[in-house]
Amino acid sequence: MKKKRETELSGRDVVRTLKGSLREFKAPSIATPIIVSGEVVMEVAIPFVTAQLINSIQAGATLSDMLPYAGILVLMALASLAFGIGAGITCSQASCGFAMNLRHDVFAAVQRFSFANIDQFSSSSLVTRLTTDITNVQLAYMMIIRTAIRCPFLLLAGIVMAFIMAGPLALVFLIIVPLLGFGLFKVVRTVHPIFRSVFHKYDALNESIEENVTGMRDVKSYVRQDFEKEKFGRAAQDVCADFTRAEKILALNTPMMNFAVYTVFAVTLQFGSYLIISSRGELLNVGQLSALTTYGFMILMALMMVSMVFAMITMAQESAERICEVLTTEPTIKNPEHPEKEMRDGSIDFDNVTFKYSEKAEHRALAEIDLHIKSGETIGVMGGTGSAKTSLVNLISRLYDVTEGSVKVGGVDVRDYDLDFLRNNVAVVLQKNVLFSGTIKENLRWGNPDATYDELVEVCKLAQADEFIQGLPNKYDYYIEQGGTNVSGGQKQRLCIARALLKRPKVLILDDSTSAVDTKTDALIREGLRTYLPDATKIIIAQRTSSVQDADRILVLDNGHIAGLGTHDELMRSCPFYRDTYLAQNRTSQEAAPEAQDEKNDEPVADTATPVEPAKGGEA
Repeated sequence: MKKKRETELSGRDVVRTLKGSLREFKAPSIATPIIVSGEVVMEVAIPFVTAQLINSIQAGATLSDMLPYAGILVLMALASLAFGIGAGITCSQASCGFAMNLRHDVFAAVQRFSFANIDQFSSSSLVTRLTTDITNVQLAYMMIIRTAIRCPFLLLAGIVMAFIMAGPLALVFLIIVPLLGFGLFKVVRTVHPIFRSVFHKYDALNESIEENVTGMRDVKSYVRQDFEKEKFGRAAQDVCADFTRAEKILALNTPMMNFAVYTVFAVTLQFGSYLIISSRGELLNVGQLSALTTYGFMILMALMMVSMVFAMITMAQESAERICEVLTTEPTIKNPEHPEKEMRDGSIDFDNVTFKYSEKAEHRALAEIDLHIKSGETIGVMGGTGSAKTSLVNLISRLYDVTEGSVKVGGVDVRDYDLDFLRNNVAVVLQKNVLFSGTIKENLRWGNPDATYDELVEVCKLAQADEFIQGLPNKYDYYIEQGGTNVSGGQKQRLCIARALLKRPKVLILDDSTSAVDTKTDALIREGLRTYLPDATKIIIAQRTSSVQDADRILVLDNGHIAGLGTHDELMRSCPFYRDTYLAQNRTSQEAAPEAQDEKNDEPVADTATPVEPAKGGEA
């Protein structure tokens, strides 16, 4: 569950923020209340004319005398219908267009977020805000520009006309309206905290769904379907319980309104009938009583609609605040005022770098890192789990900013570069390989939208991907399902490497990006990188020593500190972690050596320069 907001947005701030998403739909938003006002005028005028018609009939009017009244009533009804249709059209245009712009703005805001910003929100929470929350705001906005304008206007006009038609008898409305208003206020105030909590539980519900769907293979492999169903059931029950509680309170609106309607009608009919009979129509006549009854119905129905509007606004208020929280969150990483758009070379300098994932964090992910990499060097990076290997390379492409010190690429602080320019020149193949739904061509062209077919084939050959692509139906037009579920882990890794090569970057970072391919393919990929990008700086994070031992230098990290830096031979002498890792991974080949010696009649077995370990995580 998401933590409580550190700063609450005022209602004015929320309105000001959301108003920015109206843009081209301001005109229908303004037109809707104006058209609704015309509709209300017609509805209020119809009972007045009807009362005149009733009085005329009571006075003995002929058919010809009644025709003008009938004509006026028909015209008023048609005008009311026209106003209603017009308001419906403009209202739908305004509300749907507003929701469309709001979704675009929220999605665009997420795209601007740094990793630190994204860490503040769970992915399930962002999905809820883009779907359920925006739908709630859309419905509330639709009711605000139409119903919320119509009902108060109808309420006020109905009371005025009731006094015009029935005089003091209309005082009953002035008594009942404040009482209902107070009851409505209490209901709204009670349910608002419930709706505030329920949307956080929606996030938890969506998170349960997201985890289950993305991890479906593991769920089935470990036969955890019943556990997952139980967990989802608890989350769904939690949401249901809160909504039921809120709906029970909101349901009080209906009996309150019904009580008010029947009480008012009973009072008006009782006293109205008494006045008509006792005064013989001088103080109140049948037409006036008929109009008063109609206006009373209008007033109370307007109150009923107001209660529904308030209920919807109450539900949407929390949604609006959650949306505005995304829209008003400032990216922690921004372009400088005068960004640098030239990169001299691929040299990288870490100058006394310290990094924490948040200002409040006590633990330092990286501490006092001094590292200088020449342009064109190949640097291997090793370390245990949690040693901050990925944290280190994330600073190079400025996915995070350093807490202390500086990171320079090509002699320029990464904070001085234009973000797009920097990331186009520092290509990263992440540890978690992601392919998007679309053809292989479309996925590859994320690296270069203008790449030709021959260029796609070239980089795929270098990444050892062309061979398996040629065996697929439609080859480079083969459709990749969402998340790349119809290709193996090793195939995804090779496609992602090919995608990065299309950028022809000055710095290429492979974050454990060959873990799912065999050692032979791994070696071929590294050889392809040397020939295709001879001048680019290459940083290879790996768990296998065979993937980095031919690098110019190898960096060993331990708990955010540099534990070793040097060539393979130097680290074998000076770094216990690297030496132990190398020996553990190559123990199998060493143990096999005596057997080979016996088979060759005690002939000595040559020591290989590059031991080959068994394939780790080979392709499916």
